[in-house]
Amino acid sequence: MASQLTVSGEEINARPVTRPAEVLEAVPGLIVTQHSGEGKANQYFLRGYNLDHGTDLAIYVDGVPVNMRTHAHGQGYADLNWLIPETINAMEVKKGPYFADEGDFSSVGAVHIGLIDRTVKGLAQMTAGSFGYRRLLGMDSVKLGDGTLLVVGEAGTTNGPWNNPDNVRKLNGLVRYSQGTATDGVSVTAMAYANKWNSTDQVPQRAIDSGLIGRFGTEDASDGGNSNRFALSARVAQSDDVGLWKANAYVVKSQLDLFSNFTYFLDNPVLGDQFHQHDDRLMAGVNISRTLNGSFAGLPMQTTIGLQSRYDAIDLALTKTFQRSFLSNVRSDKVGEGSVGVFAETSVRWTDWLRTIAGWRGDYYGADVTSQFNANNSGRANAAIGSPKLRVVFGPFNKTEFFLGAGYGMHSNDARGATTTEGPADPANKLSPSPLLVRTKGAEVGVRSKLIPDLETSLSVFILDQDSEILFSGDAGDTSATRASRRYGFELTNRYRPKSWIDIDADLAMTHARFRGTDQDQADVYASLAGFPEAQIGNAPGNYIPNAPAMIASTGITLGEKTGWFGGARWRYIGSSPLTEDNAFRSNPTSIVNARLGYRIENGWRIQLDVLNLFNTRANQITYAYGSLLKTDTLYNLCAANAAPAAVCANGVMDRVLHPVEPMTFRVTMAGAF
Repeated sequence: MASQLTVSGEEINARPVTRPAEVLEAVPGLIVTQHSGEGKANQYFLRGYNLDHGTDLAIYVDGVPVNMRTHAHGQGYADLNWLIPETINAMEVKKGPYFADEGDFSSVGAVHIGLIDRTVKGLAQMTAGSFGYRRLLGMDSVKLGDGTLLVVGEAGTTNGPWNNPDNVRKLNGLVRYSQGTATDGVSVTAMAYANKWNSTDQVPQRAIDSGLIGRFGTEDASDGGNSNRFALSARVAQSDDVGLWKANAYVVKSQLDLFSNFTYFLDNPVLGDQFHQHDDRLMAGVNISRTLNGSFAGLPMQTTIGLQSRYDAIDLALTKTFQRSFLSNVRSDKVGEGSVGVFAETSVRWTDWLRTIAGWRGDYYGADVTSQFNANNSGRANAAIGSPKLRVVFGPFNKTEFFLGAGYGMHSNDARGATTTEGPADPANKLSPSPLLVRTKGAEVGVRSKLIPDLETSLSVFILDQDSEILFSGDAGDTSATRASRRYGFELTNRYRPKSWIDIDADLAMTHARFRGTDQDQADVYASLAGFPEAQIGNAPGNYIPNAPAMIASTGITLGEKTGWFGGARWRYIGSSPLTEDNAFRSNPTSIVNARLGYRIENGWRIQLDVLNLFNTRANQITYAYGSLLKTDTLYNLCAANAAPAAVCANGVMDRVLHPVEPMTFRVTMAGAF
């Protein structure tokens, strides 16, 4: 496909980034942001989707899934703060539901990050920068028996520009033993990660405008969290006369404790609305595939069949807190969720200029939910779904290929939503269970050309439909309905390399995103708040999808050879997007430039300066719009005096709620090879 590509680790590490997950911005059209502290999973935007913390973007590192299903904070939660960018060997990118080997969360895209097996030389690296940023990295590999032992260690801390310092304390390590190659070899990898931090979560615009807090201030200084992750994985591959087989297995133990307050004093006007989300899980899985080379009617043919399995044992809790101290329970659950996916895909080269890849995937999910406080929200849920896939490649014609893709996909919903029948806060509030699996459908046409010397250009035009679904809200502990949606648009990518020391890329993605149908529940809410100006409610509900960016663009230049001076600059842009379904609230566009300048010596030593937000742009990482309540709001006093309708007090004051981009930041790195 025109939107399918592989990016090398060298290209990835040539980009100046603020945080580890931003390496994913090597994916054309993908933007990575943060709305909280530096230990929480990032926000991802791709193809007109606010993918939240990972929904519909499948991420794998060394064959191990990063997305967490039935997670305390959000479905598909994908935390990459434990990723060490210097260990990346390559990143394989696929977009759209056209690939039979891609399952849950992959409808918009899938990113597979492969890790290095060895280093050419050992590396000792130290970085110091603005706002208390410090990072130490060491890595080396040695021959051990018939293989190689790789050891990597990282420690870091930062405060950020926030009035309430992040006080990040991160430790990270990796040990890997490998033999052979990716197609004929074996590896065993162990990882360990721990992080603690404070959070300056998103704050309301009116609090900044009124002078209640500064731009980098906070409404709840006790927000923050801690997380850890311990993983053991193994992979093996072997080629033979008829093809290739490969397998991998993994066990991951992870825990997250997250304290957040997004509505301030809306629910509890005295102690505030902080809540604690707890996720403690053991995840294990095994994948195996077999690729066979053969022929069909004398034509070259390759068939791959595979099986993918995963099981998560999860302890979940949602409680109300005050300054991280327990106030009351909302819900607590034990969940066991397993899945099995099988797939088959066959590629046939019909002529020198025509190749088809047809496939099918079947997925079965089963979950057992035990609700600790309400047996009526316990139960079992299961679902199965089949997904046909097709890709067609025409060419090459004069260094140009044309592509067509179409397929069905799916993503899973939170298992608790599939068994919840009563509101956790109010059992009298009866709820309809949500489907465990949700259907997606997509199609794409594209072209990739190298007709112009030194320039590779690709253009993709896509459409993606998502069925009506009911999503589980980890922040509230219950389910909320959304309508069916449709997104269509195009992606244009360019890479120009006229000399070995010049690399230029430019990408543009445009998307039209809308809900389909009518949201009667939202219409009822608008009707109940009409005529009460203190609520600042907008117009009647519409079909706009909140936080769906219509435009994402980036361009960059990388300069330098293996030794001597090197550098580069990157511009990233995310356009204005609707924040509410009626489009009454919109975000401002965000435009940021990061730059790097450095010098490499032949013996491997290196010094570099990264300047993040080079032009000190005053912009926002992310903006939302929803109801909240501050003690300084007029509505706060009206509600306290019972002088406002209950529906108005429950909704609060509609306002933009934002997390600002960090100001100009300097980071100096000294690295030595040995």
